[in-house]
Amino acid sequence: MTAPNELRLLPWSGPEGKPCYLNTDDKSGYMSRLADNFESVLLGTAAELLEQASDALDDQDVGPEDLRGLAKELTRALRDVLRVATSRGLLLAVSDPHRR
Repeated sequence: MTAPNELRLLPWSGPEGKPCYLNTDDKSGYMSRLADNFESVLLGTAAELLEQASDALDDQDVGPEDLRGLAKELTRALRDVLRVATSRGLLLAVSDPHRR
C-alpha cells in the first residue's frame, strides 16, 4: 500500500470541497494522465486570466464591476494554481526525499 505522503493530490475537489488523492504506482496510467491534462488546463486558464488582468489594469475605462468579476476569477485561478503547485511539490519530495 502507498504511504499517505506518496499519494498524489489531484487538481479537483471531492464532495464538500475535500481534497482528492490518487493512489497509484503507474505515473502514465489513465488517472495520472487525466490529472496531468487537467492541471495543464488550469495553468493555461490562469495564464489567460493574468493577461486579461494586466490589460484591464491598463484600461482606464474598465468599471468596478468588471474588475470585481475579474478579481473573483483570479482568486479561483490562484487557488487552482496553488493546488497544482502543492501537488507537484509533494511529488518532488517523494521522488527525491533528500531535496529540501
